Amino acid sequence: MVPPRTNPGGDTLNSAARKIQRVYLTLTLGNTIAASFIWGINTLFLLDAGLSNLEAFAANAFFTAGMVLFEIPTGVIADGWGRRVSFLLGTITLAVSTYLYFVLWQVSAPFWMWAVVSVLLGLGFTFFSGAVEAWLVDALRYSGYDGGLESVLGRGQMVQGVAMLAGSVAGGVIAQATSLGVPFLLRVGVLAAMFAVAFALMHDVGFTPERSTHPLRAIRAVLTASIENGVKNPPVRYVMLAAPFSAGVGIYVFYALQPYLLNLFGDPRAYSIAGLAAAIVAGSQILGGWLAPHARRLFHRRTSVLVFGALAGAAILLILGFTSNFWAALALLALWGVVGSAAVPVRQAYINDMIPSKQRATVLSFDSLMGSSGGVVIQPLLGRGADLYGYPASLAVAGVIEVVAVPFLLASRKQKAPADRGSTAGTETEQGTLP
Repeated sequence: MVPPRTNPGGDTLNSAARKIQRVYLTLTLGNTIAASFIWGINTLFLLDAGLSNLEAFAANAFFTAGMVLFEIPTGVIADGWGRRVSFLLGTITLAVSTYLYFVLWQVSAPFWMWAVVSVLLGLGFTFFSGAVEAWLVDALRYSGYDGGLESVLGRGQMVQGVAMLAGSVAGGVIAQATSLGVPFLLRVGVLAAMFAVAFALMHDVGFTPERSTHPLRAIRAVLTASIENGVKNPPVRYVMLAAPFSAGVGIYVFYALQPYLLNLFGDPRAYSIAGLAAAIVAGSQILGGWLAPHARRLFHRRTSVLVFGALAGAAILLILGFTSNFWAALALLALWGVVGSAAVPVRQAYINDMIPSKQRATVLSFDSLMGSSGGVVIQPLLGRGADLYGYPASLAVAGVIEVVAVPFLLASRKQKAPADRGSTAGTETEQGTLP
């Protein structure tokens, strides 16, 4: 008999749960490596194609607009046709749209073409958002795992950080040694491999898709139930309302740091430095994922972790906006990444503990939609600010915007949902926790 294995957060995994976790970590590893090949150079890639700062961040805004537009339909596909089907469709869509990005760069295409393909990229990612997380949670519960989700989700974030570290550094170095277009082709190749892996290993367990001969009726039914358990559920609703500000700022800062750090470094073609910026964020994700279940023990409520993370992240961005030293900026960037990453698994666990299985993917997709909607507005707004006043000023403004999320998180806290005090193993008996 194989003995149970304990996660870093103290929760025991049986053999079935370990298998589910291994598949989840494999999918997370491959997807993140594929995506991160271009994360360190994406903004530089767009600028190299002839776009201005405004156009580059507007292209990113069209990407997030695509996520807003397709989040709910693809979430319904995941709940109605299966999370595996959704994942496979995502790999195909993202591979094709990434290759089209490479073609646009080669021909110096006009902005409207970048806008169209950016929307398709957003579509590709919406097939993943919600589906993989919903698959994991339902499969774990089906396997008999009844521990806190922070430890498993935190472990996934650690793997994501490792993959991002490897992919972003490799992408920056490869771009500097070859061209800015090669990492995009590498992404296409890895996505093709991930399609094969998911086809073989990912199967819906603990969840039965409700396929219907009346697709529109099925979409309406799932969407209605999702609204009841999401938007109309006060503690979930307020967390979702905070997302446009925190997620929108996070998306902008991540991409703005590439040209910002290159300016501080003094060499606009040092693409490996841009890759290093993404790698530091990745390293912060690893540490943040490890800290998540431990941070949960320091606070009696999950919302306390979220509020602290938002305030600390905003303060760091304000300081970063007034920093002119390259190495100090790197240190602040690492700290910003750790604070934000430690809060992510706690937020995921909080929301998942408040929504039912049958609508899980759609509700999670709607949550992702809310975050993406903030990126649609905030990215071009701050991008234009960077054109007019420089990147440091735009980062300081980003810190101010992030503070707006705090009142919504406090409103969710006031609902006193049981999930707010939901525990990882040992949390409830831990002495000396903060409020």
